[in-house]
Amino acid sequence: MTQSTVAILGFVALFGLMALRVPIGIAMAIVGVAGFGFLSAMNPALNLLTHSPIRVSTDWDLAVIPMFILMGAFATASGMSRELFHVSNAWLGHRRGGLAMATVTACAGFAAINGSSVATAATMTSIALPEMRRAGYQPGIATGVIAAGGTLGIMIPPSVMFVLYGILTEQDISKLLVAGILPGLLGTAFYLLAVQTVGYFRPKLMPRGFRTPWRERVASLKDIWATALLFVFVIGGMYGGLFTATEAAGTGAAGAFLIGLARGRLSMAAIRECLVESVRTTAAIFTIVIGAFLFGYFLVITQTTQAVAGYLLTLPIGPYGVLALIIVMYILLGAVMDELAMVLLTIPIIFPVITQLGFDPIWFGVIVVMVVCLGMIMPPIGMNVFVINSIARDVPLWDIYKGVTPFILVDFVRLFLLAAYPEISLLLPSQMN
Repeated sequence: MTQSTVAILGFVALFGLMALRVPIGIAMAIVGVAGFGFLSAMNPALNLLTHSPIRVSTDWDLAVIPMFILMGAFATASGMSRELFHVSNAWLGHRRGGLAMATVTACAGFAAINGSSVATAATMTSIALPEMRRAGYQPGIATGVIAAGGTLGIMIPPSVMFVLYGILTEQDISKLLVAGILPGLLGTAFYLLAVQTVGYFRPKLMPRGFRTPWRERVASLKDIWATALLFVFVIGGMYGGLFTATEAAGTGAAGAFLIGLARGRLSMAAIRECLVESVRTTAAIFTIVIGAFLFGYFLVITQTTQAVAGYLLTLPIGPYGVLALIIVMYILLGAVMDELAMVLLTIPIIFPVITQLGFDPIWFGVIVVMVVCLGMIMPPIGMNVFVINSIARDVPLWDIYKGVTPFILVDFVRLFLLAAYPEISLLLPSQMN
């Protein structure tokens, strides 16, 4: 049996296991070890199970993931997300769709101290959805706004997805994180524009709120000092060359902890809950990462990467044609596959093609995360949609997908702009020390 045949059967087996609801990390590990053993021998394949989990778990670069997750957990427990929403509502609530706009800006603010899209969506569902319901928002559009706003959690730094991409491709993680700032702000502006457009054509879906006096608006800004301080400290430190990404994550987690203690928001029970939740989330991510590394050995021994790269590079469609093909592939995969697993599975295969075509790897990292953002809200999977549905069980999935459609459309516009104008992503990293 040829290596190409084994590679094809390996992918068929992987997707078969996923269809049987085997966790993606476990599925990749099974196929990776079994395929490697089939082509070499089982003893070396089983040795991979001994070395890979330890190597991944003790990798210094990967320490950035649990630290950023812990920072987000402490920030949530300290009430920073609720404060962001209240301040945003004070400034924007009187406009048509003001509560929806406040939700988007609060998601963007929370994304700056939390690297998870799912966590951002879940947190804002518990905070913003009851407020929008009381204001008379249609449940589908309200949940759609939250689902879309949650995707900002993996574009605006800190971002677990950028960290994993940097580790897989051996790129500067600090530059990758900073590269997400302008695309994240562009996404925030586009989402606000989408809210305004829907409010203009369907005003009954998005009523106006009460106008907050200017004195109260200005006074409300004092409530977000902790979020602003944390963001400037972590991201500013990386941008100025004071911290590496791992050091920034550690100091950010410590900073969020100290701020929570100083404000009297972190009880012993809350601290314990933050630690347990961070361990659970980290364990889930590391399981997928370990599985991806094991599957990577299978890709190496079957020479899948070289075969795919050779095929794509010979297509008579030019570099941007190949890029467009890769983006379409990611969009299709993102609609039916877990985003984290998708990136870990495909980057080792696609990245050599991108570098040989001469594209900037930092810029391509932003493109990948942008497509992942789309996958978080695209049917039929859309992880953010399912998370929100699990919290707001009375809102049908179909209604949430209808509510998120305007934001999917503007995300395609944003994807086109980021692909056509790499300088949007590369401006800030190019200024770094």
